[in-house]
Amino acid sequence: MVSTGLLRKRIDDDQVNAPILLGYKRDIALAVLCISLLMSSLDNTILNIALPTLVRDLKATNTQLEWIVDAYALVSAGLLIFAGSLGDRIGRKKLLISGLFIFILGSSGSAFSKSVGMLIFSRAVMGIGVAFIMPATLAIITTLFRRQSERALAIGIWSGTEGFGIALGPIAGGWLLSHFWWGSVFLINVPIGIIGIVGAAILIPESKAYLSSKQDIKGVLLSISGMSLLLWGIIEAPIGGWTSVSVLLPTLLGGLFLIGFILHERSSSKPMLDMEAFKNPRFTVAMASVALIIFVLLGVLFLMTQYIQFSLGYSPLAAGIRILPVAAVLGISAPISIFIDKVIGTKVVVAAAMFLVAFGLFDLSRITIYGTYSNSLIGMVIIGVGAGLAFPPATESIMGSLSKDRTGVGAATNSAGLNLGGALGVAVIGSVLATRYQSIMTTLLSGHKIPSAALSAIKGSLGGALQVSNIVGGKTGLLLSEAARGAFISGMDSGLKVGAFVALLSGVIALMFLPARGKKPIENEGKSFDKRADDKKAA
Repeated sequence: MVSTGLLRKRIDDDQVNAPILLGYKRDIALAVLCISLLMSSLDNTILNIALPTLVRDLKATNTQLEWIVDAYALVSAGLLIFAGSLGDRIGRKKLLISGLFIFILGSSGSAFSKSVGMLIFSRAVMGIGVAFIMPATLAIITTLFRRQSERALAIGIWSGTEGFGIALGPIAGGWLLSHFWWGSVFLINVPIGIIGIVGAAILIPESKAYLSSKQDIKGVLLSISGMSLLLWGIIEAPIGGWTSVSVLLPTLLGGLFLIGFILHERSSSKPMLDMEAFKNPRFTVAMASVALIIFVLLGVLFLMTQYIQFSLGYSPLAAGIRILPVAAVLGISAPISIFIDKVIGTKVVVAAAMFLVAFGLFDLSRITIYGTYSNSLIGMVIIGVGAGLAFPPATESIMGSLSKDRTGVGAATNSAGLNLGGALGVAVIGSVLATRYQSIMTTLLSGHKIPSAALSAIKGSLGGALQVSNIVGGKTGLLLSEAARGAFISGMDSGLKVGAFVALLSGVIALMFLPARGKKPIENEGKSFDKRADDKKAA
């Protein structure tokens, strides 16, 4: 007869932990998880506002600015799948608390950096922390909320927090810079992180899968190398061009490593990532939808923050405030989407939401040089509503299709898709903008004798062109600024149309392949994939 203690170790972790948190305690635990997520999602966009200040105070070059931003994304993307697998093995609560602690250390180091090198290193440390935080929060939600309806609502709130943090970043960054020094955009993470650690330690029960403690080292190395190199190539694309060696080489190598990772995982008896999940359209199609949603959302924010500041002339704080409607409607529509999903199903909700996003993007793409903020507000609100409606059902479809012993690595795979989708959105839409802008300005300036430094600044960005126009002044400066604004808006409109096409494509894919309802995943009577593999060997 198996003892009660041994039985509790062998059965599914949710069956052990679910009764611990009931009612308001579980809701408070969800709030702690959302606070932890908000800290990491804020950092995706809050730094952009501070980049000009870093140029002045730390004398950072353009290349160094790229590394300050990208070190965070590269490290976090590379570690995500490994972190999710680690949480399944050692415990998701331990992973979350460790991630928060590491994120606090990195944020403190970033805030008080005296050199660019120290700041880049500290940002990389923050990337390690967020790689632990993101999959842990989603995996814990899946274990705390076992009923599909409750889990869906919790994921809706989680998704709203993620989108709200991304859109809130520019506002928070602008306000902090107007009152404090640039390090405050990092230091704000410290009190939030401490609240998260204390709340997690008190309120969140530990949960982990019944898996072998032995880690899949080969899978870890392949996944880290593949994700890091692939993201490196994508990030480098707007700067070096899609056909340059600096883009093609890491992208191809990253792809080869990821192919090797997939082949290894399929043949391994104890894989880090169970490839069987990808045969389920609830997992694969929903993950593609989530990646395409974030592709569009971050791409649009990349364009609109520049448009509102450079073309409309608002300050960073004022521009951030004008992005707030996107965050507000996204945060409101995300939980509501779960109730709509119950009535019409995931397929219709996600498809309709993406068609709504496409409509909003087409509306924004009609902006002209004479446009005002009010002309863009309706389109931005429509995009926010669409993204908020699409995120939660797609994410719940991903997590609901997984067995409980794979929620950590499943959440990490979802987060990896978010990272790649967001990086691609900025890279692709940013490249369309830059290509169109440079083409127009090159044609307009041909035949004019302009100093090379000024010409490089004008062609480099709208911000550079406006600086040159201010120096030149007079009628010539006015003509230059109008031409640069016109070229930028033309490029922005082209980028928005590309985003609209992607949103339409995502909606069609969801409508064709995403199941309307999901079946409960097979739990295999508490056995993990590792255990099933051992059983097969024994047989």
